Amino acid sequence: MQLLLWVTLIWSFSFSLIGEFLAGKVDPYVAVGSRMALALLLFAPLLVFKPTPVKQALALAGIGAIQLGLMYLLFYHSFLYLTVAEVLLFTILTPVYVTIFDQILRHRRISLLWVGPAVLAVLAALVIRFEAPTTDFWLGLALVQGANLCFAFGQVAYRQLQLGSSLQQSQSFGWFFVGASIIATIGCALFANWQKTPTTTTEWLILLWLGLVASGLGYWLWNAGARQVNANQLAVMNNVLIPAGLLVNFVLWQHAVDWWQFTAGTVLMVLSLIWAKRLS
Repeated sequence: MQLLLWVTLIWSFSFSLIGEFLAGKVDPYVAVGSRMALALLLFAPLLVFKPTPVKQALALAGIGAIQLGLMYLLFYHSFLYLTVAEVLLFTILTPVYVTIFDQILRHRRISLLWVGPAVLAVLAALVIRFEAPTTDFWLGLALVQGANLCFAFGQVAYRQLQLGSSLQQSQSFGWFFVGASIIATIGCALFANWQKTPTTTTEWLILLWLGLVASGLGYWLWNAGARQVNANQLAVMNNVLIPAGLLVNFVLWQHAVDWWQFTAGTVLMVLSLIWAKRLS
């Protein structure tokens, strides 16, 4: 759980930096392609000196292609049809997908008892983030749910692999970013606006942070942490980023927060974590 909490903190700062310094200035597909390339660069030396069995390498690359590569393509495309508030609102279903995938892959059935904490986490995030959606949003909604499914599936699939200790995982994790980089490169080739590349030192430094720390270190620690908790704890942690991100935005940039919604939603989130822990 500690690994997931640390990554949540890293990602909450990262979302704030994206919103303040990159959004609208740097093309999102260029940003994602750069992040995946930098993350791969971080792990490349380990791939060279610690060969990975072919079957394991292909599995990791496939999971990376789905969990990050395809997820980002669907996620960023959804902004063509939805407002930022709507995109954030519709991401809250990820905990339910995590629980359902885990139930199907491990038990070949779905237990309503185990879905409970995930549903409570969704309710908590809904209380915190709810804003009435616009009328023409169905395609955007489908794209966000596709992204949620990709991210949820990747987390659960990674939990099923036989990878050894966290140190051993780090030695082969570069293959995860090989798969993600391939899909991100395709996305750049198809959709990127190359007129919107980073132009300032600040933008380049933020991309370095996002690539090496938020993506490289962050996704390795998140997936490693996902193997150390039960599926419901993992599911709930997928939505803890919402209150954490709002709090960071308030502390750093003084963005408005509805404190009644924030408090009520956070209490529900804590209750869902307690419930998930009791099921372990």
